[in-house]
Amino acid sequence: MDKPDPDAKAENIKNIGNKIKRNELFQKLKKEKKKKKRQDREKRKREEEELGENAPPKKVPRTLDNTRVEDETMICNHEEQVAADLASDEFANYFQGQTPRLMLTTCKKPTARMFELLRELMWVFPRSYYFKRGPQDVKQMVQYAIDHEFTELIMINEDRKKPNALLHVHLPEGPTALYKLSSVVLGKKIHNHARPSKHRPELILNNFNTRLGHRIGRMLAACFPQDPEFLGRRVVTLHNQRDFIFFRQHRYIFDNLEIRDKTKCRLQEIGPRFTLKLRSLQTGTFDPRYGEFEWVHDNRRESKCRRKFAL
Repeated sequence: MDKPDPDAKAENIKNIGNKIKRNELFQKLKKEKKKKKRQDREKRKREEEELGENAPPKKVPRTLDNTRVEDETMICNHEEQVAADLASDEFANYFQGQTPRLMLTTCKKPTARMFELLRELMWVFPRSYYFKRGPQDVKQMVQYAIDHEFTELIMINEDRKKPNALLHVHLPEGPTALYKLSSVVLGKKIHNHARPSKHRPELILNNFNTRLGHRIGRMLAACFPQDPEFLGRRVVTLHNQRDFIFFRQHRYIFDNLEIRDKTKCRLQEIGPRFTLKLRSLQTGTFDPRYGEFEWVHDNRRESKCRRKFAL
């Protein structure tokens, strides 16, 4: 005799008027589903042990990432054209040995939390310096950074004592990227965090697949020297997922296992951690009134298709 479908049982439970009885049946159904899931997992494990390489492949869950709609800007479709662009874009010199020099600044009236974030970002970016904003507007700060031979300007804004935006200007000729900044967690708030060191970090850029994503990835990579010091075992990760760029910084540690004579690698997060969401990319330096924008975020475009991403 076939067992009743759990979905059909759930529909029947919804029609029960007594709240207490409905809750008891729902908890019972929940336990049955959990038990069936555990039995299926144990069955697959036994099949893998018995059949070895001939075992059936694992089921891949259907997500927005693996069902992404590919468009004409994917890099795999324009490899030759991308290679030509890399040799002549604004960031080519930084991948050929030029060392970046960053200027960090804030909004006009920063809070103590902002200075804590800046202190940790100065450990993240080698050769980064803080300059007080004062009453100067953004264009004046851009010109000041150009006059003092900085290659990058990073300006962090905050609203209601929380960082909410990050402006990144590549100097001296642009481009300019504006990000929404969210989910900021300082290193001291991370459990069992590691202390930063002065070693130049390694950099991992992950999942920047389109032409726009590749450009943003190179712009962010231009903030870091391209000759990391592997002795420090520091690694900075910029992971793009559904157009959200997740920033993480870790130190990897090697543990020697005497029992199996093997080496195990584990990660210890340093911090800070935060999330970036691209709002606009502008040609040249900051000029919101007369500047030419390469890309601007549009909420209506996202609502049309959830499986299509810009980066």
